[in-house]
Amino acid sequence: MKRLILTRHAKSSWDDPTVADHDRPLNARGKAAAADLGQWLASRGYVPDEVLCSDALRTRKTWSGIAPALPGTPILELKPLYHAGPDVMLAVLRHGKGETVMMIGHNPGIAEFAERLVSHAPANPEFHRFPTGATLVVDFAAETWAEVGFGSGTAVDFVVPREIDG
Repeated sequence: MKRLILTRHAKSSWDDPTVADHDRPLNARGKAAAADLGQWLASRGYVPDEVLCSDALRTRKTWSGIAPALPGTPILELKPLYHAGPDVMLAVLRHGKGETVMMIGHNPGIAEFAERLVSHAPANPEFHRFPTGATLVVDFAAETWAEVGFGSGTAVDFVVPREIDG
């Protein structure tokens, strides 16, 4: 079995209009949400063996906020995940090394990727919107990540940061 923890970056700052999209930091709400997500993941035993992360600042800072609750997890910062669509995200995932992989990315690609991965969507009405910080935990009956395909995942859990008692 393989498990994917799929997370959209936390809320980013739009305070400085001169900052390039790739370099936008998290705002205060995003920093708090990332820390809450880390606690939520740890409390449920959703601990990744590796993190595949877009190389954008807001995705890297999302992981920085989550990481204290999940110490020792290696991260790969991957340029192809910056605003990637579902096909690119699946191609990157197929090179995953761990039994449990976390992927941190961006909308609109991550929302479509999540929808296409699972055989049945979670009941949460926020799933289709996949707002900032949204996190899906999905299991695959696969021996290797190369076997994972669209429609083959089973949604195990889904949360958005405002639903976490932090």
